[in-house]
Order: sequence, then structure tokens, then C-alpha cells
Amino acid sequence: MTSHWDEVSFVLASTYRVAVLERLMTGPATPSQLASDTDVSMSHISRALSELRDEDLVELLVSDDRKKGRVYGITDHGNEIWDTIEAENLA
Repeated sequence: MTSHWDEVSFVLASTYRVAVLERLMTGPATPSQLASDTDVSMSHISRALSELRDEDLVELLVSDDRKKGRVYGITDHGNEIWDTIEAENLA
């Protein structure tokens, strides 16, 4: 089991993961919205979403079968991790 700080470190290790989580704190979004809102390329957004999902920090809000219009949101756990990052002024 990874510690809270391991997960904070995991997010901070990638500016793309930081950008995606920060943006999702304002509300759910599709990968293309994330890319345009964060000025990060789609390939980086896709990788960051996949990594964050593996850590249960973001979730897919629509059926996994959907290939278009996939909407992602931050999990409660992701919220906790982001709150720590903000509270400690790490991002």
C-alpha cells in the first residue's frame, strides 16, 4: 500500500499529472477540453489520465466502452491528494 506522500510525490513527478488534476478540480472534462485548458498535447493528457486513473485519483464518468466524449472527473481520493499539494504549496 502506498502512502499519502508517495501519491503526492507521484503527482508532482509529472507536470502533466499536476496540470490534469488541477484542471479537474474545477469540474469534469473530456481529454480534448483538458488539452486546450492546460495547453498540453493530447498524447500527454492521455498518458496522464491513464496514470492518474491507475492510482485511483481520477475516474472515467461514462461507460468504458465509449471511445468519444469520454468525461473524466477527480475522485475523492484525488481531491485529498490535491488538497495536500495545495496546502503544502507544492505545485
